[in-house]
Amino acid sequence: MAGILVAVFWAILVSFLAVVLVRLAQTLRATTKLVADVTEQAVPLLADASATVRSAQTQLDKVDAIATDVQEVTSNASALSTTVASTFGGPLVKVAAFGYGVRQAIGRRSSPEPEARSRRSVIVGRTVPSARGRKRDGRNSRGSKD
Repeated sequence: MAGILVAVFWAILVSFLAVVLVRLAQTLRATTKLVADVTEQAVPLLADASATVRSAQTQLDKVDAIATDVQEVTSNASALSTTVASTFGGPLVKVAAFGYGVRQAIGRRSSPEPEARSRRSVIVGRTVPSARGRKRDGRNSRGSKD
């Protein structure tokens, strides 16, 4: 009887191990197929990625060259504007000041002088005649004659 029990036990154990081995073999076949498929798809993708990186590097080199040229143009424009400002800036200011002075002189000569206007100062909301330039009885505020 013991021999029959051991034989049955070994038969069950062998069949259980056979099922496990069959399942493991199926899993290994599926894994092998999956790895082969991934390899087939990954190689073209890696080639495309490599081409894209090379193209991006070429474009970056072009952008770098353009940025260098722009920097050179900017420095040249800055130097030119400094030169123009130093060459023409001073004389133009002088000409403008001279023109303003001539306009003021012509304007004063052609318009009659306004009569004595009283100057007033505003102090805390009040208007007060100013002492400077005010005339009283033919005298100015300092006490001398005109």
